[in-house]
Amino acid sequence: QVQLVESGGGLVQAGGSLRLSCAASGRTFSVYSMGWFRQAPGKEREFVAAIRWSGGDPYYTVSVKGRFTFSKDNAKDTVYLQMNSLKPEDTAVYYCAAVRRSSGVYREPSAYDDWGHGTQVTVSS
Repeated sequence: QVQLVESGGGLVQAGGSLRLSCAASGRTFSVYSMGWFRQAPGKEREFVAAIRWSGGDPYYTVSVKGRFTFSKDNAKDTVYLQMNSLKPEDTAVYYCAAVRRSSGVYREPSAYDDWGHGTQVTVSS
């Protein structure tokens, strides 16, 4: 099992920036890929971005491409989501998640084995 702890959320005005962090611990050697998801009130959990732990370009949902950047620091077992040009519609609880069962990179929440507890991001207009 892998434990994930997100941090960095908060309240920001539209157009502002935040950087989320997700620190992994436990069986991190078994992680194939990591993802960021978000869930707004009354909505389903939504894919934001994913990255292969071994390297390669991240994948993004269309609505955040060009504004969000997913990066990782393998030495620290930490991934980051840099969020720029934030919009009110980005308001949600943001979760990081890890895939251990297979070597792909996935957009579906059901493909992920471990989840953090989430961090709230609120963007005011």
